[in-house]
Amino acid sequence: MSEPTPSPALRRLDVLVGEWRVEPPAQGPPVEGRVWFEWLPGRRFLVQRWEVKPPEYPSGIAIIGEDAESGELAQHYFDSRGVARVYGMSLDDDGWRLWRAGSDFAQRFSGTFAAGGDRIDGRWEIAWDGSTWEHDFDLGYLRTGGRGA
Repeated sequence: MSEPTPSPALRRLDVLVGEWRVEPPAQGPPVEGRVWFEWLPGRRFLVQRWEVKPPEYPSGIAIIGEDAESGELAQHYFDSRGVARVYGMSLDDDGWRLWRAGSDFAQRFSGTFAAGGDRIDGRWEIAWDGSTWEHDFDLGYLRTGGRGA
């Protein structure tokens, strides 16, 4: 019995597969980190892991997949502080986006691909009141190994 073909939304995640170095923001404290993305067997979920130094920044894991009801992508996020969140997600030629509207605050990430897909330039924004957005921090990634499925 053959496995069903992954949906177009899941196939687009191949652009993230591989190892990445966290690119520290131009301003702020120095940050060292690495991120890697790999398919769970069956190619239905993409696993994202990250390790970051200094220790006041969280390391963690996220599972990215397609919501069975809506067909939209979602990221289930868990970090070393004990934080667990669910983000909506989109990934297309225009970039990578994550968002959530929590009872405590709203967040969103917008990243664009550069260098032939080997760099992601991103920025996080936060809205403490749920509607007034302000810059939170920049976050970039540079591919260091692996590519595609």
